[in-house]
Amino acid sequence: MATFLYKLGRLAFRRRRYVALLWVALLVGAGVAASTAPAPPEDSFSMPGTESQKAFDVLEKRFPDSGADGASARVVIRAPKGEKVTSADAKAEVAKMVAAIGKGSQVAGVEDPYKAKTVSKDGTTAYTSVTYKVPAPELTDKSRDALTKATDQTRDAGLTVETGGDAVMAEQEMGGSAELIGIAISAVVLILTFGSLVAAGMPLLTAIIGVLIGVMGIAALGSALELSATTATLATMIGLAVGIDYALFIVSRFRAEIAEGRTPEDAAGRATGTAGSAVVFAGLTVVVALSGLAVVNIPILTKMGLAAAGTVVVAVLIALTMIPALLGFAGRKVLRRKDRKKSTSELQDPNAKPKLGTRWARFVLRRPLAVLLVAVVGLGAVAVPAASLELGLPDEGTAAPDSTQRKAYDMLSESFGAGFNGPLMVTVSKDSGAADAAKTVGEKLAEVDGVAAVTPPTPNKADNTAIMNIVPETGPSDHETEELVKSIRSSAQDIGPDTGSEILVTGQTAMTIDFSQTLDDALLPYLGLVVGLAFLLLMLVFRSILVPLKAALGFLLSVAAALGAVVAVFQWGWLADIVGVDQPGPIMSMMPIFMIGVVFGLAMDYEVFLVTRMREAYVHGASPGESVVTGFTHGGRVVAAAAIIMISVFSGFIMENDDMIKMMGFGLAVAVLFDAFVVRMAIVPAVLALLGKSAWWLPRWLDKALPNVDVEGEKLHKALGDTGSPEAETDRELQPVGR
Repeated sequence: MATFLYKLGRLAFRRRRYVALLWVALLVGAGVAASTAPAPPEDSFSMPGTESQKAFDVLEKRFPDSGADGASARVVIRAPKGEKVTSADAKAEVAKMVAAIGKGSQVAGVEDPYKAKTVSKDGTTAYTSVTYKVPAPELTDKSRDALTKATDQTRDAGLTVETGGDAVMAEQEMGGSAELIGIAISAVVLILTFGSLVAAGMPLLTAIIGVLIGVMGIAALGSALELSATTATLATMIGLAVGIDYALFIVSRFRAEIAEGRTPEDAAGRATGTAGSAVVFAGLTVVVALSGLAVVNIPILTKMGLAAAGTVVVAVLIALTMIPALLGFAGRKVLRRKDRKKSTSELQDPNAKPKLGTRWARFVLRRPLAVLLVAVVGLGAVAVPAASLELGLPDEGTAAPDSTQRKAYDMLSESFGAGFNGPLMVTVSKDSGAADAAKTVGEKLAEVDGVAAVTPPTPNKADNTAIMNIVPETGPSDHETEELVKSIRSSAQDIGPDTGSEILVTGQTAMTIDFSQTLDDALLPYLGLVVGLAFLLLMLVFRSILVPLKAALGFLLSVAAALGAVVAVFQWGWLADIVGVDQPGPIMSMMPIFMIGVVFGLAMDYEVFLVTRMREAYVHGASPGESVVTGFTHGGRVVAAAAIIMISVFSGFIMENDDMIKMMGFGLAVAVLFDAFVVRMAIVPAVLALLGKSAWWLPRWLDKALPNVDVEGEKLHKALGDTGSPEAETDRELQPVGR
């Protein structure tokens, strides 16, 4: 591996103009493809194999004219205090509003609340349901404006009018501020790390090019593969972070090789062969983690993972080819201005003050047990809120309190009962006589505890399917409603055979329950797949059993702490105003498993980059303690800079309006913070200090069975005729520390 990448790096260095032109051509080609492709679709949601999805498919087939996927709105009207919505004046105003809404070209139907008997018992509140011929994303501004104008006129007449439903939900815009903030902070960190504008600019330039190619590729394939704007945003978030980091490590290694007296071409080859090998395996772990989301069997999650994985692959390829090419243009300009004319002996001043990473590693090696306990207990305390994790999908009950959707939700709950905001839909299918069977089913389901009301069944023309709504006594996000859905489905198993029909339960609440259950069922297989494959990859890299095991356990600790922080902020409401959380509520169902996939890949990045340098020193003769110090001497500052860059990139997305993007940005930022600065910078050296030589133990039979991928560059150094690696020489100058 290292030898091949060494040759690739030197080739890219020598043929730098062709390599640069090739990437520019790919960028232009992706841009042309994206500009000529149809607009990407909005997020679609399906869950193959679940009961709620099966019922939805039945509705689309048996009720083709009902617009099962059409947008809907619920307009809630309340009379002034002391008056009734059933008064003559109020009825006249509501009639005008219903007529105005019904004139819309995309409106399929609008109910008269007085004929539909959707008036509260006390006569103060009524609601009307509006259905549209097209899904919410296809509603025109004219249709939305017509609904708003009609409700405003009724409001001006003295009635309180609030509207909910997907037809009125404001589309959450994806701004570019998040990316710009992340790039700006990354630029500052890179300049402080390298002290050179040229060196700092390379990771930024290559990362931006990689993300643009990835995102434009998603846009070009968006219509064909149904890749939405949210998919592209998540790919941008991850691609930008890893793109900067991968380039950062290769540029940093190039500078170290120049300081050792290498020629620029040889330094580029060596940097690509050593740091590039770490980039390949770090990228592989990220790709494995993201691609593994396919085992969940939820299409939207699979597409997000694969699209982000594709962007990571582009980032790896750019780091291995374009960075060496740019180094060919820059040469020694990647060094600080004051260092460019210094000799090798001047760059390697033995009397120079030890780096912060060196001093920290020596401190940890002196007190490994104390550092380990403080780090583990601290992360454990932060992880405590994760025990209260509640999963769900966002609804209008979690919207901002001052929004019209939330006000409509609250008005319905107050006047009709909490269950009116989350009715369940039941489909009854039978070869013939579905209407009669549904009537019997409805009577029996009305007896189930927790059911507030059952609407009369509505059969289709063929009378082979009928639908009815069940109104729970509790709200859509209440645990009691979840138990009710389970009770109805259990009862349906007995009622179905008695009536000769198939009974299925769907609706937003049922979909949420099925979604959460699907994720729960997939979590352990997903973790097993991802951790297992990554364990094998890390065992190949480090030739050890305990080091990959430590890496996996450290990841679990950091992700638990990150989930605890997410629960504290987004569910409990701690620091909600600072983060911009309008209304605390359940954590989005797909967020934990997606975060686990992303964080695992990123956590392994730092493990590979930091510990590979330790392994490299150990293989070249350093003691276990010296190898830990060497890893921090050469990689500590760069890993810290990479982590700060990732944190800044992810933190920028907290400013987005999309709730999932905001939550993902926060979760990933704190996860990287915990993993990089607590797990990798504290727990890893502490554990290695306690394990000593046994950390690098591997059974002989397994050592022979595993292919040698030579990430540390041992074969490369032999092929180049090195009498001893620069790292080993540096190690021997260090005072022995630790075991």
